[in-house]
Amino acid sequence: MARGAAVEEQTRDMAETADREGVTVEIGTIAIALRSSDSNFRRTLSERYAGFVNAAAHPGFTFDVEITSPRAFSEDEDLSVARENGCWRVERGDFSAGWDATTRRGWLRQTVNPYSADTLLRIVHSVALAERGGFLVHAASAVRNGRAFLFAGVSGAGKTTLTRLAPADARILTDEISYVVKEPQGYRAYGTPFAGEFARVGESISAPIAGLLLLEKADGNALNEIEDVRAASGLMRNILFLAQDDSLVRSVFHAAADFVSTIPVRVMQFTPDGRAWEMIQ
Repeated sequence: MARGAAVEEQTRDMAETADREGVTVEIGTIAIALRSSDSNFRRTLSERYAGFVNAAAHPGFTFDVEITSPRAFSEDEDLSVARENGCWRVERGDFSAGWDATTRRGWLRQTVNPYSADTLLRIVHSVALAERGGFLVHAASAVRNGRAFLFAGVSGAGKTTLTRLAPADARILTDEISYVVKEPQGYRAYGTPFAGEFARVGESISAPIAGLLLLEKADGNALNEIEDVRAASGLMRNILFLAQDDSLVRSVFHAAADFVSTIPVRVMQFTPDGRAWEMIQ
């Protein structure tokens, strides 16, 4: 059986099961319902995504979750995200999932843990945002004076450090993965529950993006202008997109190019103390 047909059959089978209670997680502009008959799993989801659970939101995607027994797998097993015949399929050692790209109904099979669902949510949002000219990016972000600032960099660049040093008037959107939406009036950043080393869930708020700062630790604090080509390259290195789909990869590339032509991008050299925030107003 072709992979697309298999996904369609699994999605249909799970949709025909008895009604299940669900937890609707609303991140950014998209709500995703995770339905399960396992009350412990639902409670785990509610606790994990506290602040982002919205029972009144209309789900843009709905997944029926089947809790399975743990199986042995290697942590080195690759994550696979691909679309075939109008259906998406996600595979990793600890879970499998799929959804129909048109109906946006799908299924998730995993053990009782919050990490598999967390990965699926990131993937679904990255795909949905790519279709709309937005993206997820490995960047901390915060709102200050009504404007959002993104701090991008590889692991160890200082995202967590800057988050810890944030002044009282800065509201943290995330310390790990920023949610960027393209709107008619420009780009906007939304808070996410996707936490990094700081393990601090962001606030469910949003603000227009005032700048993207590419982090570099240094002996002093400075904001340095860079050319668009370098800015686009710095952004692309940090965009979270794992789907094997040529058309969406092109969409993400065009989104990155448009973003850096619209939003100021600078290299932020900083020392690990609170003075760095004096440059962010």
